Formats: sequence, structure tokens, C-alpha cells
Amino acid sequence: MPQGRGTDARERDRDIVDLIAGGAAEQAFACLLDRYESKVYRLCCSVLRDPDQAADAAQDSLVRIWKALPRYDERASLSTWIYTITRNRCLTAIERRRDLASLSEEAVAAEVEARTGEGSAGAGAHEGADGEDRSALLQELVAGLPERYRKPLVLYYFEERAISEVAEMLGATEGAVKTWLHRARALLLERVQAAGLGDAGYWFEDTP
Repeated sequence: MPQGRGTDARERDRDIVDLIAGGAAEQAFACLLDRYESKVYRLCCSVLRDPDQAADAAQDSLVRIWKALPRYDERASLSTWIYTITRNRCLTAIERRRDLASLSEEAVAAEVEARTGEGSAGAGAHEGADGEDRSALLQELVAGLPERYRKPLVLYYFEERAISEVAEMLGATEGAVKTWLHRARALLLERVQAAGLGDAGYWFEDTP
């Protein structure tokens, strides 16, 4: 993982925060987009599990962030503030769905099982898959994890957040985050192996 993961979140975004405090909202937002636009979209994807809905939620989130920017007061780090707004928009989008049953964990698991097969047959089916197919399947497996495990795993491994940041974003202790990550990793590695993606340890080498 990059060495900068442990960098203090507040200091990392000090340049943007100073621009906000100085009344340079447009310049601050331009810097914010450059740094967080792709992360906002990835977060929406991880929560909504649908690229089109994620794109809409990300756009809505960025509009709300822009409108609220002058009111940012540093009570939370900028990244946590952005995460909270984005997550709230995703939750609103989920509430509006009428087909929640089709997006349940059971449905996702069934779809993965159908694609991977059972036993050795399932493993063999993916031995020759290219990198893009394997990456797509990994994303499906991550999406199928229980929410309490999926969120910290996505933030830590995919968003490359420090344990302290993940704890702040989820309103939990660092110890709880480490426990969730350990359980998430164990559960995901079982599914990775069952799907025949090769050496499971390759995907998540470091565990806090």
C-alpha cells in the first residue's frame, strides 16, 4: 500500500481548507474535484452496486458538496465530511429503489455461484479468465459481503484510508475496525478461493 496512507487527513487537505476559509470557494472546489471526484464515484459504486445509479448519486453528491462548501467548519476532516454527504445520498437512493429484493446479498451470492459453478468445476472455469474478468468478479464478491464488513474493507483496501480515518468515518473505534477488517478478509478470501481466482493472499496481502 502507498506510504502516504497514514498521512493525517486534516493536513492532507489543508490547502483546500485554507481556500475555503479564505472565501475562494471556486478554487477550493476545483481542487476538491481533482482529489475526490473519482473516490466519490467509487464509494457510490461500492454502496449502490450499480454504475448508472452510482454516477447519478456521485453527481448529486458533488452538487451538494459544492453548495455546502462555504459552511464547512472543520469539525470533521474534509474527507470525512465528503464521505458523509456522499453516503447519505447513496442511502437516499437506496430508499427510493422498488426492487431491493433483487439487490439483496442472497441474490448477489446466487449470481456469483451461477457464474463460478461448484467445487473444482467452478475453480477451473476461472483459471483462464483475463485480468478484467477476474477484477469484475472480485468486485462482485466484495459487493456480496455483509455491509458491516464491506464498508471498512472498501475504505481500507480500495480507498487506501488509514485505520484511524476508517474509524472516524464509520463512527467506531479503531479496534472495532480492525476486527471487521479481519473478519471481512477471512470471509472474502473464502469466496475468492471458491471462485477460483488463484492465490487468495494476492488480493489482500496486508492486514492491520
